[in-house]
Amino acid sequence: MLEQFYYEKADEIIAEHGNEQRSLIPIMQDIQSEYRYLPPELLNYVAKKLGITEAKAFSVATFYENFSFDQKGKYVIKVCDGTACHVRKSTAILDKLYSELGLSKSKHTTDDMLFTVETVSCLGACGLAPALTVNDKVHPSMTPDKVVELIAELRGGADE
Repeated sequence: MLEQFYYEKADEIIAEHGNEQRSLIPIMQDIQSEYRYLPPELLNYVAKKLGITEAKAFSVATFYENFSFDQKGKYVIKVCDGTACHVRKSTAILDKLYSELGLSKSKHTTDDMLFTVETVSCLGACGLAPALTVNDKVHPSMTPDKVVELIAELRGGADE
């Protein structure tokens, strides 16, 4: 069960977009932007407020790859595995992130909810390959050593 402030924020977002069925996607986008994921309980709440079935809301949310029902860490790291990054050894960068953070292909978020690591097909930064993003900020020309430095830097700034 989510805390009350989640529902209050959802009400604000719904009021901003209007509680019409056509507002479902922008509402889901704003909720995900707020929490870095789409809490399923909140999607049920939104569906009821918009007068649509939970099944319809979930079918829309699962159709679009952008929506995630999994809670994410404070820092969402996306490693590009597109062609340019892959040939420039993005796999070694991903492996270093996994080993530094104790993550794997099946475990994407650290227990302390500080880091989430995902792979993406392309970041649109091919000239900067291999690249990754941290909360949408691009980090170009990455190496396994730079990953260690980046993680240390982010951990140091985690108190902010």
